[in-house]
This record gives sequence, C-alpha cells and structure tokens, in this order.
Amino acid sequence: MYKKMKLSDTIRVAPNLLGGDVQVNVKNALREKLEGRLDKHIGAIVAITEIEQVGEGHILVGDGAVYYDVDFDAIVFTPMIQEVVEGEVVETVEFGAFVSIGAMDGLLHVSQITDDFMSYDGKNGRLMSKTGNRSLGEGDKVRARIVALSINERDPRESKIGLTMRQNALGKLEWLEEERMAKSKAQEEV
Repeated sequence: MYKKMKLSDTIRVAPNLLGGDVQVNVKNALREKLEGRLDKHIGAIVAITEIEQVGEGHILVGDGAVYYDVDFDAIVFTPMIQEVVEGEVVETVEFGAFVSIGAMDGLLHVSQITDDFMSYDGKNGRLMSKTGNRSLGEGDKVRARIVALSINERDPRESKIGLTMRQNALGKLEWLEEERMAKSKAQEEV
C-alpha cells in the first residue's frame, strides 16, 4: 500500500553544497540518502515530496558539513499481509514468476498460480497449465494477494514477498475478464 507519511531525520549537507538555497540542498541530500531505502517498519521510501521544516544547522568538529534536523513528507510503499495488489510479471522461472508490485517484487510460486498444474516452458519463457489453456509470461498483468512477508532492510534484495492467485477474483487480468464475460453471457441467456 502506498502512503504519504510525515517523517523526521537528521541530514548531512556536504560542504560543497552549502551555497544557495538551504531547502533545495536539504531536499537533494534527503533524496540521495533515503529514496529507494527499505525500512522494516515503514517499507520502501519511494519519494521525498515536501520539506516541512528545517532546523538549525549543527557543525561537528572535524567535519565541514552541516547537519540539519528535518521534518518532511514522503511517499512510502508498505506491503501488508492479505493485501490485494496488481502488478506485472517481470520474469518467469521454473519455480514461479516474479511480479513487480510497485517499489518491490513478489514471488508467485507455481503452486499458487492456479488450481491446475503449471509447468515451465523454457523455450518460450512461460508457465503453462497442464490443460494448455492458460499461460503466464513476462509482461502479463496479474492481481494477487500477499501471503508471506519477510523484509530485510540490510540487504533489500534478500527481502521476500510471497503471492497467491488461487483465490476468487485473483489471477491474470485476461483470465478474470474472460470469466466475467462468460458469466455475463450466461446471465443474458437465462
């Protein structure tokens, strides 16, 4: 889930950046330090949007930089257990598909795609159902639910988000549209 949060931090502004507008220099330093950073409690910091307040600067002995206490607004992505998300398949492998769900990627294991058995077609880079009528590949849009979450802020690439599409109203968006159209056609015939 994306959220707008009010955060506070102490930011170091290097000596070569001290000329000019303090607000601009502080915002640039905040962006460099925090954007893209992962925090276990608040999630991934996507963007610093606005500086609310810049405190008085402090200089530490032996360091020519100025340290400012800053209150600011940020957009953060906080994945939550049981949250329904939409994303795009960015890679398929033998054991599943990696889905971009915003600022992070989640894993959709082959056992969590459909009730049908899925196998990997390495030649075409797709996961195919046993019956052959459904496939999942790079670029496909999906709706899934987050079922497992393990955030590692020291090494963000080691973070794990587990997804499932084996529930009602979840799946590849094409499949959901096909089901909706079939249901609509069946109701018209009645």
